[in-house]
Amino acid sequence: MDRPLRRDAQRNRDALVAAAEQVLAERGLQAPLEVVAKRAGVAIGTLYRHFPERGDLIDAILAGKVAAWTELARQSLEVGDAWEGLVCFLERTCELQARDRAFTELACLAHLDVGAEVNGLVERLVQRAQREGACGPTSGRPIWPFVMGNSRVAEADPGQWRRHFHLMLDALRARRPQEA
Repeated sequence: MDRPLRRDAQRNRDALVAAAEQVLAERGLQAPLEVVAKRAGVAIGTLYRHFPERGDLIDAILAGKVAAWTELARQSLEVGDAWEGLVCFLERTCELQARDRAFTELACLAHLDVGAEVNGLVERLVQRAQREGACGPTSGRPIWPFVMGNSRVAEADPGQWRRHFHLMLDALRARRPQEA
């Protein structure tokens, strides 16, 4: 049976998670764990006592990112206009990618069911926009190439994501017969 952590151990764990959020957002999921420990103000051994493997630490921070992304998708489904809901989800996703490399890497793995619930919600967003005639016909999961493409833009020049975002929106938007 797991016992609660001592106060100092809980404080160290919390500091490690907070530092990992910052460092991994800046450097990505492969950031050196020594940097995380230093930023948290603890020894590397303390990090490994709390998180024996890199994946344990990553899981601790990605769970919150997946939950926030899932909530964003839910909120986007509640937007009255289907196209605006889809645009809201995509814009916030691209914005998060521009400032958080760990989120970018997570978003690029979502097509592999890292975020299974997000996948289902996004499919509903797209289908809803298609039913309203706002989103053109697509095959498969059209959003993931959008997200993966933006990841490269965000990595190369985080300030350019909006330009890429608008270009990709144009590709998703339904064309009227005179535009085709």
